[in-house]
Amino acid sequence: QVQLVESGGGLVQPGGSLRLSCAASGSIFRALDMGWYRQAPGKQRELVASITSISSTNYADSVKDRFTISRDNAKKTVYLQMTSLKPEDTAVYYCDAEIVRDGTFRSITYWGQGTQVTVSS
Repeated sequence: QVQLVESGGGLVQPGGSLRLSCAASGSIFRALDMGWYRQAPGKQRELVASITSISSTNYADSVKDRFTISRDNAKKTVYLQMTSLKPEDTAVYYCDAEIVRDGTFRSITYWGQGTQVTVSS
C-alpha cells in the first residue's frame, strides 16, 4: 500500500517557473532514492533529476542550473523547482521513489501517475 501523487503541473510561459511536488504515502519504512522523469510525445522517458536519502543530487545536462530537486523526509515528499522554463521542457513529469516498506528488507521502485507541464507563449 504505497502511492506517489504528483502535483504542481500546469501551463506556464517560457522563462516562467513551476514547482512540482510528489508525496509518498502508505506503509513506508524509508524512502531511499527519489527522482523525477519526464516523457514528451514521441520520446522515451528520461531522467530529469534524482536525489538520494542523504540529499546527494544529480541532474540531466538539459536542466542543470535551471531545476532544483529537494526532499522533505518527514513529509516523504520530493520537489522539483523549475525555473527559466523552455518550450522543450514540455512533457509529462513523473516522480519515482525507491521505497522500503514496513516490515521488509528490500526496496521497490514506485511511480506516480504523472503531471503535465506545458511551456508555451
